[in-house]
This record gives sequence, structure tokens and C-alpha cells, in this order.
Amino acid sequence: MIVQKNMSFAWILIVLSMVLTGGCDRDAATRTITIGGTATPGTPGEAMWLTFRDDVESGSEGKLQLRPLIYGQLGSEEQLLSGLRRGRIQFANLSAQIVSTVVPELAILYAPYLFDSEAEADFVYDGYLTGVFRALLADKGLHLLTWYEIGFHHVYSTAPILLPEDVQGRRFRVSSSLNARLFAQALGADVIPLGYGEIVSSLQTGLVTTGENAVSLYARTGISGEAPYLTLTSHALGMSVIVAQKEWWGSLPKKDRQLLQQSFPSIEDSRRAIRAETGAELAGATSLGFAVQPLNAGQKAQWRAATSGVTELLIKKTGGKSREIYQQIQKARAEFVATQP
Repeated sequence: MIVQKNMSFAWILIVLSMVLTGGCDRDAATRTITIGGTATPGTPGEAMWLTFRDDVESGSEGKLQLRPLIYGQLGSEEQLLSGLRRGRIQFANLSAQIVSTVVPELAILYAPYLFDSEAEADFVYDGYLTGVFRALLADKGLHLLTWYEIGFHHVYSTAPILLPEDVQGRRFRVSSSLNARLFAQALGADVIPLGYGEIVSSLQTGLVTTGENAVSLYARTGISGEAPYLTLTSHALGMSVIVAQKEWWGSLPKKDRQLLQQSFPSIEDSRRAIRAETGAELAGATSLGFAVQPLNAGQKAQWRAATSGVTELLIKKTGGKSREIYQQIQKARAEFVATQP
């Protein structure tokens, strides 16, 4: 009798718990996925994440719920990377420059003038680099879903710049990445490491007067208002990695991994979006409040010459598979040239 009463009481507790929580099975089948990012409203980056959220939630019939904290609510990219590796967030969009602090070989992708064109870079990334870096990132607890292009980097400043010598002695903002620091040092600049979120205020106070970034991270972010001169050096192709926390990713059912992978915009779609945005912003530079300085072939050659020693320094300082990866890139570039009419 005592046993029967205890069992009845236990069942009452179970039923009450199910009523209060809405059903154990339903809750167990629902996953909340936190996404971290530093997107700017009204940009392709924002649209990418919101479309991804809608497609995943629709495709999973609500069993996967995405929580997009994509406007910097979780802090800087450095903080996002730390949170991702600790399992506090599951997904993030991080620049390859920032992730190079844990996978040093990524810095090679920012070697000055590594690629001559977008088409050449596409050929190399798609055919040669994805598998290599997926393995390297996995070793650091990150799963690479895909690349997300940022666009070619250029030099911005509070005063006009045309040639490398114009940068000498200027207070040049760099990220925490090795490649950014070596690039600025090669130009003879006064190197000032700062987080991305500190750029605008530092330009306002004069702590920095110059820096480098892609148009998408310059034109509408407040930077162009403080440093309104943009020199089109096109010295490095900015790239982000779309990554998930590896252990969490591996714990997902196969169908959930497939849905998440398939729902994310293809590399072709993201390239088209960012390149269209970049073209529109350069064409509308005057209305956006900044001045564009194109370079002719001779001027571009001077920038190449001034930074020509950076690549070898990068390879030596990053170590690991850097030289092997660089050699593979050169081989792939030669193959690309051979395919051209």
C-alpha cells in the first residue's frame, strides 16, 4: 500500500511537471541556437543571418529556434571567438584576421596582393582552401561551414593618401592580427592596435588617423565620417569564416546539421551581395560623405613594392602549414591563369 501511494504521488509530480513545462517531449525536441555577430543594420550581412534564421525555423517546423545576437550585443569579435570556443554561443561570423589568433595560418590569406582579382580568389578558395582550413579550424574546436567574403581592403585616412610614403609616421589602426601589424609596419606607420568598435572614437580623438578595411566595414559604419579619404589599394581580400562550435555541431542529429548547412546562403550568393553593395557604395561615395582615390598601375606597383617583404615574414612568424598553404595558393593561381582565354 505504501509503495502504491508513493508511485501515485510520483506520477502526480510527473504530470504536474508536464503541464507546467508544456510537455517534456516537446521541450526536449526544441533546440535554441545562439548566433553571434557584429553586423550593421541594412547590410547583406544582416540580411544573410535573418534569412538563415527564418529558413532554419521554417525547415525544422519550429524545432530549431535561432537567437540572432548579430549586432554586437555579445561584444567584439575577440569576445565572440572566446564565447564560441567555450560553448557559450553556437554560431558566429568572424573575420579570418581575428580567427588567425588561434589558427595562425589564416593570416596568410591577408598577405599583401595575394590575389590579383576576385575571379582568381574565387577559383583558389573554392578549389583548394576550404578543405585545408576546415581541418585546421577543427583542431581548435571550430567547424567551418563556409566562407563569407568581406571585400578587398583599402586604406582610409583623415587626410588624403596616394602613395605608401604618405603613410609614414601616421597613427595607423590595426586589428589584433599579425598580418595587419606587419602591413602597417612595412609602410613605416605608427602602429596602434585597436578593436573594431574603438575605431570611430579613436579617430575623433586623434588617437589614430589612418587604417585599412573593406568598403562594407567603412562606408556606412561611422568610420567614413571621421576618415573621409579612401585610397583604393585593394591590397588584401577580406574574408570571414562562418563557424560553429565543433563539439556542439557534432552533437546535433544528422538531419539538423544538414538543414543548418543547406539553409545558409551559398558562397556564390554572398559574393554577389557583398560585391553589389561595395560597387554601390563606391559609386555613391560623394553622397555618403567620403572621397575615393583610385590608383593607376604605377602607383599600385609602389604599394606592392613597399609591402613585398610582408608575405615571407608572415610565413616565418605563423609557422605551421603556412608555407605549404602559400605554395598551394601559388600553384592554384597558375592553374587559374592557364584557364583564361
